[in-house]
Amino acid sequence: MAVSAVLGAQWGDEGKGKIVDVLARDADIVARFSGGNNAGHTVITEKGEFKFHLLPSGVVWPHSLNVIGNGVVVDPDVLLTEIAGLKQRDIGIEKRLVVSERSHLVMPYHVVLDELSEKAKGREAIGTTGRGIGPAYADKASRIGIRATELLDIEALFPRLEVVVNHHNAIITKVYGGEALDLLEIFEKCKLWSDKLSEYIGPVEHIMFDSVNSGKKIIIEGAQGALLDLDHGTYPFVTSSHPTIGGAMTGLGLLPGQIDEVLGVFKAYSTRVGGGPFVTELHDNTGDEIRNRAQEFGTTTGRPRRVGWFDSVVGRYSARINGYTDMILTRLDVLDIFDSIKVCSSYELDDTVVWDFPGNASTLERCIPIYEELPGWDTPTAGVTKIDDLPKNARRYVDRISELVGAPVKIISTGPHRDETIHVS
Repeated sequence: MAVSAVLGAQWGDEGKGKIVDVLARDADIVARFSGGNNAGHTVITEKGEFKFHLLPSGVVWPHSLNVIGNGVVVDPDVLLTEIAGLKQRDIGIEKRLVVSERSHLVMPYHVVLDELSEKAKGREAIGTTGRGIGPAYADKASRIGIRATELLDIEALFPRLEVVVNHHNAIITKVYGGEALDLLEIFEKCKLWSDKLSEYIGPVEHIMFDSVNSGKKIIIEGAQGALLDLDHGTYPFVTSSHPTIGGAMTGLGLLPGQIDEVLGVFKAYSTRVGGGPFVTELHDNTGDEIRNRAQEFGTTTGRPRRVGWFDSVVGRYSARINGYTDMILTRLDVLDIFDSIKVCSSYELDDTVVWDFPGNASTLERCIPIYEELPGWDTPTAGVTKIDDLPKNARRYVDRISELVGAPVKIISTGPHRDETIHVS
């Protein structure tokens, strides 16, 4: 397929980084379309482990062009740190990175506002990463955001920046009782960003359109997951962007007919970070075993992730709003140690069986998972690379998940390394 979208199908942290890296071997372009440095994607190669928060996960391959779309909010300091990290490991990025001129910047006042806002919410806090992502998207919607293209005309930026800084300083000091930020310090930072990043800023929409028309192989990389989508997720416990297929189009300037396949990445169990309803969450030794075995701690925050059994109600809903042509299943090897494994097939809500995912967070809190129990497997799946070598019960588990979600499984990840992958079809 010429254009493949790789989307998080649950609450993020599904292992998209490895999957994108595996697929990027044969891709001309890897393009990120949403989120900011609140995302964390891990890639492991023969050169070691890489953790990316902004750079697309295909950047380790020397042949790929890497694109950051207009739907991403970019913290320039984080981006410069990641670029420098690659150079220190002898991975060149020159002429292989384009940042959309229309992407918005995460500014110092966004980080301050994020921290102050979360603190003020107290027990009602959403559990953001504190990276300023939400306030940056809020400025974008309020039409007072600063875009990457403005770094190309730094003198024209100053009067706009002055108005925006004064606006946010009023909120910081009068609403939250914080300390005002210095306009000139922020402007000096912008001048540094201009010097360091101008060579990477370009017209992403035109590049993507021309590349599709010329038949280049493109991987579209999502951040976070479908259940964190601003519209379709477990609102208000969501992110500030659109990790779903609609966001892939608006975040890169693509047309609907230009996307050939939509790949939903699922963990073989469920996790989420931060607050919000989580019907299959485990509060027992089994949850602790999964968390510790899988090292379920946030790439961005380091916070322990909440853990639960696979939720096919979530899976069906995710497939419905994204139109997955195929599923990708990761972390199957984590379940190797269990004698039996549960899969949530439906919910019980007020004595009624529910098959569709409710849209109200308080309703979800009342839902009770209805489980099917499947037998575990005697031999490990870790490192298996052929579908015929999977234990019979592991294959049965994969097939049942596929049946419940309603999409075929194309790839199974059996470990963190590139070669620990089963290409089913």
